[in-house]
Amino acid sequence: MSSDNDRTVVDYLQQFAPLDLSESWDNVGLILGDPSVRPSRIMTCLTLTPDVAAEAIEKQVGLIVSHHPILFRAVQRLTTETAEGQMLLDLIRNSISVYSPHTAFDSAAEGINQQWCQKLQLQNCQPLRPLEENDATSVRGAGRSGDLPEPVSLSKLLEQIRRDWNLDYLQFVGNGEQTVSRVGVACGAAAEFMKDAASVGCQVLITGEARFHACLEARQRNIGLILVGHFASERFACENLATILGKQFPEIECFASEVESDPVSIDLPKA
Repeated sequence: MSSDNDRTVVDYLQQFAPLDLSESWDNVGLILGDPSVRPSRIMTCLTLTPDVAAEAIEKQVGLIVSHHPILFRAVQRLTTETAEGQMLLDLIRNSISVYSPHTAFDSAAEGINQQWCQKLQLQNCQPLRPLEENDATSVRGAGRSGDLPEPVSLSKLLEQIRRDWNLDYLQFVGNGEQTVSRVGVACGAAAEFMKDAASVGCQVLITGEARFHACLEARQRNIGLILVGHFASERFACENLATILGKQFPEIECFASEVESDPVSIDLPKA
């Protein structure tokens, strides 16, 4: 729990997911609002869309922690003529601040990729791209690799992920009979970590989504590639973040968006 009455939620988020972990191209930190904001309610989400913003307004939220940043590209006008403009003006009128940890959260010591390692019970976890100043035991850095508790077939690993993440299906590249003992993880759209994973002995890389040519590259490199979907690869950690914030700030009501959903639907054959 927070013992420092002067520490704000923004202070804590910057400590939890330090901004120096973010990629150079990213837009992280407090994007809208007052850094000294002391909200009575916080809502987390993966992506701030108009329906999620409407939910925040209805529930009188003071701070939204959205993993994906708003205002990712420079804007010259903020008007009601665009959906984003209308959404941002609505948030401003309702005094709602927005914070985005994005790639800093991906790479943090207790961030999304580390949470993947924990759910998969990986051992000897290390960043796929450690920060240069890291010592040998640090977990600060981009992506993760780790050893499974015991080797399994790729098919068994797929089955485990489907079950533990409650997924209807998975896309993958590789031979289902291939033995997997070391796994690479990079949430979101991060197939570019494939080479890093292969270089540290991973037989498979788990990510959210990948381009067709990245799938061809995986087959050529003879490394498995598991695509869980961008939403599924990150949303669970946004829910966990609401729990983490609630423990740190018990006086604040913290919860994940209830209206947010994966924009990609699946047309499964009827039994």
